Amino acid sequence: MLGAFAFNTTENLPIGILQLMADDLDRSLSAIGLLVSGYGLTVALVSVPIAKLTRSVPRRLVLCALLAALLLASVVSALVSSYWVLMAARLVTAVAQALFWAVMGPVAVGLFPPQVRGRVIGALSVGGSAALVLGVPGGTWLGQHTSWQVPFLVVGALAVPSFLVIATALPTSRPEEGHAAHGVRPDKRRFVVVLSVTALTVTGVFTGYTYISRFLVDESGFSESSVSTLLLVLGVTGIVGVTVYGRLLDRFPRATLTLPVATQAAALLGLYAAGGSRAVATVMIVFLGASLGPIFMATQSQVMYVAPGRTETAIAANSAAYNSGVAAGALAGGLLLPLLGVRGTFLVGGLMTLAALGLLLEEHLPGRGERRPGAPAAAPAPEDAGARP
Repeated sequence: MLGAFAFNTTENLPIGILQLMADDLDRSLSAIGLLVSGYGLTVALVSVPIAKLTRSVPRRLVLCALLAALLLASVVSALVSSYWVLMAARLVTAVAQALFWAVMGPVAVGLFPPQVRGRVIGALSVGGSAALVLGVPGGTWLGQHTSWQVPFLVVGALAVPSFLVIATALPTSRPEEGHAAHGVRPDKRRFVVVLSVTALTVTGVFTGYTYISRFLVDESGFSESSVSTLLLVLGVTGIVGVTVYGRLLDRFPRATLTLPVATQAAALLGLYAAGGSRAVATVMIVFLGASLGPIFMATQSQVMYVAPGRTETAIAANSAAYNSGVAAGALAGGLLLPLLGVRGTFLVGGLMTLAALGLLLEEHLPGRGERRPGAPAAAPAPEDAGARP
């Protein structure tokens, strides 16, 4: 959990200290913003290739190397005064994060009985979600009271205990060993559906969420000072949602994905339709927070379950879909803003989420989403089949 918290915190850390970094490095806010968008784009592009490239390397060695890279890149980020060296350090961290999430899920799940894999993924997701609620705001506060470099040093320090625990306690095993190395019930069709749901829901939510602060001020009538409180509420409900849904993943794997997708659609469309009311906007913010984390957690659990090949490749593909959705949503929102206004971005985001919900509900129709009696499980993907002993 601590490693997940550290990686997710460093990804979004510049958001809260943009002005501090821009002033010190003598760069524009948009240039500093590239440290975040470039990071996400890198994760999206390298997740699957790097997972396949390292699939024969012992997992303990991989995880130790990734945490060491996080520590080194964080120290470099804090000590350099060159924008381009900082960008390079960020990209190194992005590559490490892409592989960390692909590897950590199967490794953590493999340490526990198969019947509790949902709870394990839920615990990892709590660490990732806490980064947005505690890590980024905490880094912002620390940067404002010291310097922007200090939060990077703190994040790097968080990698040390994770490194020591993994180096000393994680068993040495071949990547293909254990029940978590391959999908429990390989299903290529379901796998594609889940990836599509990830892409649609993330693109949809970030089409509007990118401009949530402006919406709350211009449309709902909240003061600027109230926005941070509302975003904190959103983050806290996200942790609560991940905690609750994480306990139900093993018993209700499909419902724990369908319900938060429906909740997200209701929240986005509710903000569009009635977000001018402060009371309604507050309720919709709670709904939105309660759906964001659980959706990604549930898709991670699902792709591991139905992976047509190696689970780390499946998780890497889902991570790529997620980060691509973040970039696509921000781009779509920027293009729609002058055409439809800030309320319109939530309408389009809600419609995208409804499309994802339609994909999930369509599988419940008669004859869909179930194997024919006697039909064999899907074979592992050809490129992964050769990795088995």
